[in-house]
Amino acid sequence: MSKGPGLFSDIGKKAKDLLTRDYLSDHKFSVSTYSESGVASLRKNQLHYIRWALTTSTVKKGGYSSGDVAAQYLYKNTFVDVKVDTDSNISTILAFTDVVPSSKTIATLKYPNYESGKLELQYFHPHASLSTAVGLSQAPPIDFSFTLGTPTFALGAEAGYETSSVILGDKGDTIKTSYIHFLDQLKRSVAVGEITRKFSTNENTFTVGGSYAIDDLTLVKVKLNSHGTLGAVLQHEVIRKSLVTISSEFDTKALDKAPKFGLSLALKP
Repeated sequence: MSKGPGLFSDIGKKAKDLLTRDYLSDHKFSVSTYSESGVASLRKNQLHYIRWALTTSTVKKGGYSSGDVAAQYLYKNTFVDVKVDTDSNISTILAFTDVVPSSKTIATLKYPNYESGKLELQYFHPHASLSTAVGLSQAPPIDFSFTLGTPTFALGAEAGYETSSVILGDKGDTIKTSYIHFLDQLKRSVAVGEITRKFSTNENTFTVGGSYAIDDLTLVKVKLNSHGTLGAVLQHEVIRKSLVTISSEFDTKALDKAPKFGLSLALKP
């Protein structure tokens, strides 16, 4: 693939993760394990790669427990990912690279919710990228995006068409603009801002936040939005890849309300 500006969907993803990921309001415990194997043939220039993963999670809300089993298979330019969860939902991702040079084709299929599937075509160029996605429903939405620039600087836009209306963002109701700034060369300290415009309620929300790595094992995240909601996260790597996350959120405009707390323990091999 080309080392170009990347897809428009990737712009703002880091900012979104910083403002939403790990901000919990419940207690969660999860254990993950996986096994993988690869077989390569230099003479035939072939590679087979198989990986399976098992994740079991328990959430405090109602004592509900859920789990899933996933398997991945890679052969040359073909990638297959199949996941089955305890609610009998089956999701499959099929990806093919370079069917057309510098392109990637992705099909997402789900059972029993067929209409949530989609077919996406991505094209990469040293100074541009294009993406088109079509939903697999009776009235399929069509999304289109493009990006111009370099790996360090990019501009882009996206639009969608849904049977009878043209949409931007989330079904024509929301537009988001994100900004992210790395405060050090190692990109361990980050400041981020996001502006959200919701047309149905004529409401604007401005959120600022960031993260700071205290050391190699401990990370602190903070966010505050224009509605007065303040959130904080403390995350510590107890052993390699295994994390303890403590989060809190409260309304600075209603200090009489009890703050929300979340706790997560994720164990990985």
